[in-house]
Amino acid sequence: MGYRERYEEWVAKLGENDPMREELIAIKDDEKEIKERFYREIEFGTAGLRGICAAGTNRMNALTVGRATQGIANYILASGENPARGIAIAYDCRYHSKEFAELAAEILAGNGIKVYLFPSLRPTPELSFTIRSFDALGGINLTASHNPKEYNGYKVYWMDGAQISGEVSDGMLKEILALDFFDDFKRIPLKDAIEQRKVRMLGEEMDLAYLDYVMSMRQREDEELDLTIPIVYTPLNGAGSIPMQRLAKELGYVNFVVVPEQKDPDPEFTTVGYPNPEDPKAFKLAEELGKKIDAEVLIATDPDSDRMAVEIADGFGDYMPLNGNQTGALLIAYMAKSMQEKGLMPEKPAMIKSIVTGNFGRRICEHFGIRVFDALTGFKNICGVIPKMEKNGYTYFFGYEESIGCAPGSEVRDKDGICAAMLIMEMAAWCRKNGMSMAEYLDYLYRKFGYYAEEQVSLVLKGVEGSERIGRIMDVFRGKKPSVFGRFSVAKCVDYINGTKYVPASNVLIFHMTDGNWFAMRPSGTEPKIKFYFYAKADNKEEAKAAVVDMKTAVGELVDAIE
Repeated sequence: MGYRERYEEWVAKLGENDPMREELIAIKDDEKEIKERFYREIEFGTAGLRGICAAGTNRMNALTVGRATQGIANYILASGENPARGIAIAYDCRYHSKEFAELAAEILAGNGIKVYLFPSLRPTPELSFTIRSFDALGGINLTASHNPKEYNGYKVYWMDGAQISGEVSDGMLKEILALDFFDDFKRIPLKDAIEQRKVRMLGEEMDLAYLDYVMSMRQREDEELDLTIPIVYTPLNGAGSIPMQRLAKELGYVNFVVVPEQKDPDPEFTTVGYPNPEDPKAFKLAEELGKKIDAEVLIATDPDSDRMAVEIADGFGDYMPLNGNQTGALLIAYMAKSMQEKGLMPEKPAMIKSIVTGNFGRRICEHFGIRVFDALTGFKNICGVIPKMEKNGYTYFFGYEESIGCAPGSEVRDKDGICAAMLIMEMAAWCRKNGMSMAEYLDYLYRKFGYYAEEQVSLVLKGVEGSERIGRIMDVFRGKKPSVFGRFSVAKCVDYINGTKYVPASNVLIFHMTDGNWFAMRPSGTEPKIKFYFYAKADNKEEAKAAVVDMKTAVGELVDAIE
C-alpha cells in the first residue's frame, strides 16, 4: 500500500469528529506533506518511538502510541513473566505527554498488566530507579528528551531499568507490526483502572526514595565543601525543577538560584526554543543571571532531565561551555580521587563509554586503575554492558558518552542528569574550598593527562531526500575507505556494520590516523541527521584544536562532494 492509499484509509476510518481526521482533510492538496506523514511507519528503534506530533503513520499520535502499547502488552503476556510485577509510566512537559501516558496505562490495565503511574512530570532517571525499586517488568516514558517542541517520544524500558534492546526490542517490534492501527485494543478508563487497583498512582514516597539514592552518591562531607558557592540552574521548563531545588536545599547550597523564566513546565519552551542543553544558546538566560550573582557554575538539564550540561566561569567575566567529554572526564577524576582518598575504590572498578566518546576520560581511568569498556552509542548499550561486566567480577564505577550523558551510579540504568548535576555542584564547591575554580581544575587535568580537543558536527538532512543522502554519504566512506584526509594519513578504518568481537553491529565508521587522532561518523538513531565526531590530542591546546579543525575541513570537503 502506498502513502496516498494509507492516507485515504486513515481519512475513511477515523471518526467523523476526530480532530486527526480534520487535520488530514486540511492537507488533502499537499502531496509532499501527505508523503512525509505516510511514506513509512514511525520507527520503533533506538529509544522506542520518537517523532513529530500529528496525524499519520510516521507521526506521534494516539493511534501510533496505542498500537505500540498493545504490542508491548502482547509481548509481555506471551513472555511468561508475571504481569502483576507491573510497568511504570512517567512523562515530561510536552504536548500530549500526559494524554499518551494515560492512554498507555489504560491499555496495559485493560490487558491485565499492573501499572505504576506518576501523576505529573518526573525525570527519566527516576523512572529507571522506580522500575528497579519495584522489581517491575519495565517502564514507559512519554518524552522527546531534548528535541524541538513539535516532537514527542515513547521510551521503553525493561526489568533491569535500562532501555530495551536485543531480543526484547525485536520481540516487541514483531508484536507491534502484527497489529493494525485501527484494531480495537483492550482498554479500561483510567478512573476505573485506579478504583480496581490495576493502576497505582505514585507520589512523594518514590520521589524521596530517588532523591535519597542521589544523595547517597555524594563523595565529600560538608566540611570539605564551600556550600556558599553561587550556582545557577535551569531545568529548561522541564522535569528537573522540583527535584533539583529539593536537593540543593537538603544539601545546604545557600546560593543555588533557578532561572525564573525556565522554572515551570512550558511545552512551547518559549524562552529557549530548542531545549537542548548541549547547545550553548540554551544557557542565554542562565548566563545573564549568572553574571548578576557572580555564579561560578551554570547547570542545565533537558526537559526529561536525563541530559545535563555545564558552563563554568572562565575567569574573565564570561562563561565557558563544557562538552560531554570534558564533563565526563571531570566527574571521573573527581570521583576517582575522592574514592581513592577515602579508601572506597572497589577492587575491580570499571567505566563504560560509547565508541564515539573521546579518550580523555579513558586516560584518567587508566591512571586510577579503572578498567574501561566500550559500547555502542546510547545508554541502553552502555548500561547493557553492566551485567556482563559484573559477571566478570568488575564493579560499576561510571558510564558516559560525549552527548552530555552520564550515569554516576548503577541504580539508575540510564543517563541521570539529576545525580550528575548534584556531583557537579559538589565538585565546584570542593574546588572553591580548595582555592581553585572549575576552569583551573580542568586545566590541571589537561596538564597532567594531555590536551584533548574535540568537535562534533551534525549535518541535518530532513525527510525522504535527506534520509537517502545520509545513506549515500555512509556508502561512499564505507566503499572508498579513503587513505588520506588532508594532512592526515589513515592508519586503519573500523567498520561496525557487522559488529566486532566486543561491540554489536551498528552503522558506524571510525577512521584512526597515524598520529593518534581520529574521527567517527554515524547516522542518528533518533533525529534526521548524520553525526561526525573529531578528536585530537597534543602537547598544548592550540595544536590539539588546530588538528581538529584541519581534520574536520578535510572530511567536510568529501561530504560536500556527495550529492
